[in-house]
Amino acid sequence: MPKCNSCPERTQNQNGDTVFQDPKEMISEERIWEILEEVKDPEIPVLSVTDMGIVRKVDHEGDHITVTITPTYTGCPAMDAIEENILSALKEAGMDDVHVETVLSPAWTTDWITEKGLRNLEEYGIAPPVKGTADKRTLFAKAPEVRCPHCGSKNTQMVSAFGSTACKAQYKCNECLEPFDYFKCI
Repeated sequence: MPKCNSCPERTQNQNGDTVFQDPKEMISEERIWEILEEVKDPEIPVLSVTDMGIVRKVDHEGDHITVTITPTYTGCPAMDAIEENILSALKEAGMDDVHVETVLSPAWTTDWITEKGLRNLEEYGIAPPVKGTADKRTLFAKAPEVRCPHCGSKNTQMVSAFGSTACKAQYKCNECLEPFDYFKCI
């Protein structure tokens, strides 16, 4: 049976007494972040929008919630889907007064990807960017040294500066011969 988002929720206090709490009063910033952690990047489904660092902040005043997001790059085609998924996830949790604001400054950087996100990228078969370095060598036809996410070898080569999405480059490993995407440093 679907849960009514406007009815009080039954819980127990420390004494074991049944108490009722209005769901709108139960909305906390921590709960909002937990929900956002479940919203996946549509292009890389092993990453949440929080792992990607796309969600910059959450403002919560009473029933009104504003989620501020920054695209990975201007014109990223996934941003409309991400905004809709954020709105949908929060509304499903009973939060109806939600606004998503997109800001372009400061510009997103791969440094905002969480450690968990970097691990998930590698486990998924995408070489993660090296933290703290926005590698501009590819602009001058010098490919960065990238570790293969399959075998760990650094004996790799860039096949194309453009991978499956604009934010990735295509590489191959010279040891295990497997192709893989590299998440470009921005």
